[in-house]
Amino acid sequence: MIEGLIGKKIGMTQFFTDDGRVLPITVIKAGPCVVIQKKVLRETGFKKVQLGFVEERKVKNVSKPLKGHFDKAKVPPTKILKEFFYDEDDVNVGDSVRVDIFKEKEKVKVVGITKGKGFQGVVKRWNFSRGPQTHGSMHHRRPGSTGMCAYPGEVIKGKKLPGRMGGKRKTVKGLSIERIDLDNNLILIKGAVPGFNGNYIFILKDSFERR
Repeated sequence: MIEGLIGKKIGMTQFFTDDGRVLPITVIKAGPCVVIQKKVLRETGFKKVQLGFVEERKVKNVSKPLKGHFDKAKVPPTKILKEFFYDEDDVNVGDSVRVDIFKEKEKVKVVGITKGKGFQGVVKRWNFSRGPQTHGSMHHRRPGSTGMCAYPGEVIKGKKLPGRMGGKRKTVKGLSIERIDLDNNLILIKGAVPGFNGNYIFILKDSFERR
């Protein structure tokens, strides 16, 4: 069994359950992925497999080292590569890994890059309260005092200040798979996952144990 798959976020939708509840659903195109390499970590003995996400468009401008890497596995080049743990010996280079490694109602965690929102102030970035709105206050959306007295005379590391917001790697745990479409390689996950539509994400099994 392989720990997970590479996927692409398609978008969000919703559907109704039999008892009338509305479920927020994220649609993910998961795979097919192709096995490009197998390895065993010397320090721990854990077994890893490198997967490539197969897309409809052909990958262009592949560097010579990567081209040799794909040629050795006898598979076409892929844009996204990711290593996953596996615990069985029936995985071979060149095999296709599809969404059938998951089951409905299975718990998973999703790793992705959050939406980048550029440079933001403290009100939007950290949900600070606004200052007085009267004329002349000069403190409408400012962060306030940040320094100290003569000692230690510096700003504490990690203080909430304006800066770059979003665009970071994030893992969302405790998500569940509601439905699986084997024909179209789609996974419908209850809840939201990081990133914009079209973003590449990694879907990992909660039940997987490294051996």
